[in-house]
Amino acid sequence: MWLKLLPTFNALLNATTGILIVTGYVMIKRKKIKQHRACMVAAVVTSAVFLVSYIVYHSYHGASRFAGSGLARPVYFTILISHTTLALVIVPLVIVTLRRALGARFERHRKIARWTFPMWVYVSVTGVVVYLMLYHLYPSQ
Repeated sequence: MWLKLLPTFNALLNATTGILIVTGYVMIKRKKIKQHRACMVAAVVTSAVFLVSYIVYHSYHGASRFAGSGLARPVYFTILISHTTLALVIVPLVIVTLRRALGARFERHRKIARWTFPMWVYVSVTGVVVYLMLYHLYPSQ
């Protein structure tokens, strides 16, 4: 039973991460540094929990087959491929961005955060879209 709950849990973690990242961005624009830091650290934690949960789910369940047809297939696979590619790229970017901030190397942090932020938001949002398409819009029988 717990295995069936993991895709929904993972989507909630992705959504939470996305909200935390955007909130952290708003906080830094408002010069609320403590709130920015709290949001971004929380986003890293939710992303790490997601990664562990995702690996556990797929190690037990294996791959999930997309049941959609027609135009839905190329749309789904375009989103999935871009999501997966950027998810791989974002991991080292998040780590470097976080390390620079925690090390008080703020100028270098800002330079990489400009790249990390939009990619991380995209990965978080498209993770939810993939979940919705796979498990709700076009569920396999």
